[in-house]
Amino acid sequence: MPIELLCHGLIVSCQAPIDSPLHNSVVIAAMAQAAVNNGAKGVRIDTPAHIHAVRESVKVPIIGLWKQIISGYHVYITPQFHHAVAVAEAGADIIAIDATLRERPGGETIADIIPQIHEKLGKPVMADIDTIEAAIAATSVGADMVGTTLFGYTSATNHLSPPAWELLTQMVKNLRVPVICEGGIASPAMARQAINLGAYAVVVGTAITGIDYLVKAYTKEL
Repeated sequence: MPIELLCHGLIVSCQAPIDSPLHNSVVIAAMAQAAVNNGAKGVRIDTPAHIHAVRESVKVPIIGLWKQIISGYHVYITPQFHHAVAVAEAGADIIAIDATLRERPGGETIADIIPQIHEKLGKPVMADIDTIEAAIAATSVGADMVGTTLFGYTSATNHLSPPAWELLTQMVKNLRVPVICEGGIASPAMARQAINLGAYAVVVGTAITGIDYLVKAYTKEL
């Protein structure tokens, strides 16, 4: 199982804003390969085109997703099953979906989508959640791993800032599937703290690959 290969490891999220020159399949694949060359056990990649390019560059597990902005809905990480199909066909080993309790487009629910991903695509699912309630709901319908990805980014949690240490602790205590710490990890020491709290693996994105965001932060300060 690809999930087993991630145990106590670093997963690097190799993504870039859509208006950035880094939002390019060749660049994303190079980021992913650099991450793997230096010890990353997995990568997290957005869009089928980028997943396909990365699949040709690395052999480690790819957590794939497809961000889609759909009018009238806040759910945007692989919001519908047909998006999951495209992610799987591009070469992802694990499909990441928004598994918050918010309404999804097309009338689908995670109770519809997760079993379909298992049965029709043969892929495990990473449920991106924001609260312990969403985490429990996701595992009750078959999520294979659960991440703190959306903590701080939903109406229920936007008054809070990641890392989600308390949520992580609750999830480790209450869930029987691997818990992934994602969001706000800004240093190796923080990644180690997540593992010490019981995280199965740690996803780091901006602190490693977020050139656009980091340069803006530095220039604003200066």
